[in-house]
Amino acid sequence: MLKKIVNIRLSAANWLILSFLTVLATACSISYKFNGASIDYTKVKTITIRDFTNQAPYVNPTLAPQFTEDLKDIYIRQTRLQLVPSNGDLELEGEITGYDFAPMAVKEDAIASQTRLTITVRVRYSNRVNPDEDFEQSFSAYREFDSNLMPQQVEGTLCEEIIEEIVDQIYNATVANW
Repeated sequence: MLKKIVNIRLSAANWLILSFLTVLATACSISYKFNGASIDYTKVKTITIRDFTNQAPYVNPTLAPQFTEDLKDIYIRQTRLQLVPSNGDLELEGEITGYDFAPMAVKEDAIASQTRLTITVRVRYSNRVNPDEDFEQSFSAYREFDSNLMPQQVEGTLCEEIIEEIVDQIYNATVANW
């Protein structure tokens, strides 16, 4: 078997160019953040998320605690912020203001074929590092279900889906800059 040996001789200029490119490649980096967070961690290190209360006319007793925990969870999982009980660099507080079932898609016999559950949450966001980003805003989401089903049959699943959507909306409005 024939072996070919290739000699590559690098001159001093080639060594210099190769060294420069190596240093350049290691000094420059491109950062991709798939969670969408755009937080300056040199300035923002903590977040306070107060317990959300349920001020809706119809009260689901498990909704507020579940919402608060899911909101905390997204910031813990998708950022490096430390959750603190008070005086965080970022603060979120608010209340659930709406929890409504409404008939939708009324058929010819004047009976609704679909019912919509809508949840609305009012949020106050404070950024101690950059107060220009402070806001108060309501977020809402809904899901529809077949009116032949009792609300109690689908309420748990629908609430989980709606809470997830609202939590994502809040996350995007606060730290994702979307």
